[in-house]
Amino acid sequence: MAYVITSACIDEKAAECVEVCPVDCIKEGEDQYYIDPDTCIECGACEASCPVSAIYYIDDVPEEEKHFIQKNADFFKK
Repeated sequence: MAYVITSACIDEKAAECVEVCPVDCIKEGEDQYYIDPDTCIECGACEASCPVSAIYYIDDVPEEEKHFIQKNADFFKK
């Protein structure tokens, strides 16, 4: 998993990230978007386009947002 969408996306869902993703790896959940770790090519287009700065490279996710790493993984286990 390269990129993770965090709390700033909850109930925001502006979708700029979806529009710029070249491999269609961003999927809509009930309350936010999620990045499919098996499809992501780590291009960074989503991070740069996010108007609410909700997307981080996995190594850069702030400590208080780290639970979103597991939330993202769980979304794709369904």
